[in-house]
Amino acid sequence: MASHLLAVTFDAHDPTRLARFWADLLGRETRDDPRGPLLLGEPGQLGLRFARSDAGKAVANRMHLHLTSATPADQQATVDRVLELGGRHIDVGQLPEEGHVVLADPEGNELCVIEAGNAFLAGTGFLGELACDGTRDVGVFWSEALGWPLVWDSDEETAVQSPLGGTKVAWGGPPVEPRVGRNRQRLDLVVDRDPEAETDRLVGLGATRLGPSPDGGGAVELADPDGNEFTVSVAR
Repeated sequence: MASHLLAVTFDAHDPTRLARFWADLLGRETRDDPRGPLLLGEPGQLGLRFARSDAGKAVANRMHLHLTSATPADQQATVDRVLELGGRHIDVGQLPEEGHVVLADPEGNELCVIEAGNAFLAGTGFLGELACDGTRDVGVFWSEALGWPLVWDSDEETAVQSPLGGTKVAWGGPPVEPRVGRNRQRLDLVVDRDPEAETDRLVGLGATRLGPSPDGGGAVELADPDGNEFTVSVAR
């Protein structure tokens, strides 16, 4: 049985504060967890976890979240809410004519508030997408690892989505920026039982086993074919 994608883990200097920011923004409850505060979503919506780390942010993250909008007023209300909660505007080279708004959370993690009428994210829910830096090969790997269909596969860009719908996970294709140290975000997979068997299956698909996760909680850390860390643990 394929792993279940539970969450994306964010490294944070203050996990409690950052979890509170995202919980308030997404309208979710925070659940205590040995590996850091956890925000679970509705079925199909990606969860968020926040792990304590002293590592600084030196470059743009290889993953960032996209929030959807129903109307232009709705988009502005989300932007205003991000700023009210402690986020800020940032410039990552976006063009004035682009409809999305680029912001950062209180610890500098990039996020985009997508304009109304975006067809690709229609029906995904408020947390519409986890946008990742990565090759086509890594998109194919994650489709097989999760048992999720490729809902986009064009010009080296890929995206997968649960058969239940909800948040899409997408990879932008080349050129892929070089990695600088350990990633500050990691996909967090859970299995009902026998994590060793699941780890072996993922290695057979192209992952590399790295060892026990520094996040703790008995998780095993692996790397996908692009070298991005992710974890596998038993569901609690």
